[in-house]
Amino acid sequence: MKLTPIMQKYVLHWGEMGTRWGVNRTVAQIHALLYLAPQPLHAEEISETLGVARSNVSTSLKELQGWNLVKVVHVMGDRRDHFESLQDLWEMSTVIIEERKRREIDPTLTMLRNCVLEGEQDKSTPDAIKQRITDVLEMMEILSSWYEQMRGVPKPTLIKLLKLGAKVTRFLGKK
Repeated sequence: MKLTPIMQKYVLHWGEMGTRWGVNRTVAQIHALLYLAPQPLHAEEISETLGVARSNVSTSLKELQGWNLVKVVHVMGDRRDHFESLQDLWEMSTVIIEERKRREIDPTLTMLRNCVLEGEQDKSTPDAIKQRITDVLEMMEILSSWYEQMRGVPKPTLIKLLKLGAKVTRFLGKK
């Protein structure tokens, strides 16, 4: 696959952003390439296009599959596995948010709940510190609850809500 200068810029930037989000640069670049690709690509094609070792491509594709962002597809007359990215940006965003919640937020909530429970018996930790941990837990539980509610909102309604932005405060009244 031949990348145009704009495609190269996009793929390189997505790789840079990936590193800022805690994602391996090659994983992010492969995801960007597959998102832009007009048809599914096989691993050798990805390797050649990005100039990345084939082993790195295989590892990266497994990670992307683990995130449910990339799937294997088969092409008639070709025995190799081909890969394609989710194309619906809303679905992709939902998958990423869900995975990050499962991998990062849920374990943090569990740890914070344990700290609060242990803090009830712990006399050595100052009450002010225990309260700070409780405050973090409460905030994260509110955010988690909000997320759970929002994931059930139909996409068209969610888009309208997001476009409203801060204007939604008009409906809540000023305090």
